[in-house]
Amino acid sequence: MSAEPPAQFQLTIDVRSYEVDVNGHVNHAVYHQYAEHARMEHFRAAGLSQARLSGHGATIVLLATTANFRSELLAGEQLTVDSELAFGEGRAFTMRHRIVRTVDVDGNPAGDVLAADVDCTLGVMDVVTRKLLHGPRDRLAAAATDVALLDPR
Repeated sequence: MSAEPPAQFQLTIDVRSYEVDVNGHVNHAVYHQYAEHARMEHFRAAGLSQARLSGHGATIVLLATTANFRSELLAGEQLTVDSELAFGEGRAFTMRHRIVRTVDVDGNPAGDVLAADVDCTLGVMDVVTRKLLHGPRDRLAAAATDVALLDPR
């Protein structure tokens, strides 16, 4: 299964040996960690560090996450994790990640095989009231240094 073109943001990760379970492939929980790493790097690239968000009285919280596993990953492979934000009405927004194998264990191109999709529902929470804020896109844009990384292509 070939993956789609890259989304708004992507990063490269090497699969480390300690991420592999007794079946010889990446443990299911690690896929969520890959998505979390991409999510935090995406926000950081947009200028939304935790310190900056706190200075605006807000933080980003994860409300739900679902992983759909498509193809196993092995120690020594290289992958890209991309992310795409979507904002709607209300207090929640979504970020979708695709985890794609790009290099196999022998260092050969892997043909961009989709290994998993991870879908996340997030919110922007007021750090004082501990309540979700309406208009998360506007709240994030007010604090961001690169607003283009918040907008879908």
